Amino acid sequence: MKLLVTGGAGFIGSAVVRQAIRDGHQVVNLDALTYAACLDNVASVAHAPGYAFEHADIRDRAALDRIFAAHHPDAVMHLAAESHVDRSIDGPGDFVDTNITGTYNLLEAARSYWAKQGKPATFRFHHISTDEVFGSLPDDPAVKFTETTPYDPRSPYSASKAASDHLVRAWHETYGLQVVLTNCSNNYGPFHFPEKLVPVIILNALAGKSLPIYGNGANIRDWLYVEDHADALLTVVQKGAIGRSYNIGGENERTNLDLVKTLCAILDEKRPKANGSYADQITFVADRPGHDARYAIDPSRIRAELGWRPSVTVEEGLARTVQWYLDNEAWWKALQSRHGVGQRLGVKA
Repeated sequence: MKLLVTGGAGFIGSAVVRQAIRDGHQVVNLDALTYAACLDNVASVAHAPGYAFEHADIRDRAALDRIFAAHHPDAVMHLAAESHVDRSIDGPGDFVDTNITGTYNLLEAARSYWAKQGKPATFRFHHISTDEVFGSLPDDPAVKFTETTPYDPRSPYSASKAASDHLVRAWHETYGLQVVLTNCSNNYGPFHFPEKLVPVIILNALAGKSLPIYGNGANIRDWLYVEDHADALLTVVQKGAIGRSYNIGGENERTNLDLVKTLCAILDEKRPKANGSYADQITFVADRPGHDARYAIDPSRIRAELGWRPSVTVEEGLARTVQWYLDNEAWWKALQSRHGVGQRLGVKA
């Protein structure tokens, strides 16, 4: 299968690219190389016979048309997006432009290409989204997001992703474009750009800095190891039912405070401090505006229909992640000078 992966130099996208190449697929990696992208993320497969890279922006329709015509993909896996909630609070315009307008351009380019090819029944447009489109859940383990949960986005980021989800469904219903959609829980793992919670905690701990936790740390997330997510996405693009959406979760709910304490315990074991624990560096900071209380995925559909479920617990995944950051200092040090890294964002509201 030849896959056109947008955002393939980003965190989740690069995991998809690496896994797809390992699985024997051909991959065209389309990425604008904005601040969170890094071609080092795909260096391990960059010279594979089935890999090609296209430096392009999904907001550039002419570039998209050229890439479809040149590569003739069998499926699109659309991961390119602005994704950091804090950045969306400070600058929502970039999220509207990329996540909404960019998705519209990609849908139209895909539809035009698909029509010119005679509308083959095997073509797929796989839109990758987030559980944040569903809003916030109560602190009740029995209540989780399903594929039929009403949309209730609370941040500029989640609102832009909700809008893009609706566009994809509309292109299916109106034009017959053969789409599948997925909504995932919080990802973590190797090559995670150092502005999100897990890498920030690891790198701040190693640097002897404070470990910032929003509010009282009681916000709950379902944590999904990125390589498990990549496996799920490739399963959906090949086996998912047309027009169907699938929620992908890690089956690992943790409060932010518990997650940080787990990371500190792993670091205490793998790289002990001279005195005390890394947990001594935990600091509580003012909460993010509109911070959702809880996300949790009900993965029943993808498990029952496609036979997929995560392979690691959050403790196993975090241990792998910490070890990866310890072993790959050159990768993350090169990114720490990029705009906004290491700074508190999202406080302009």
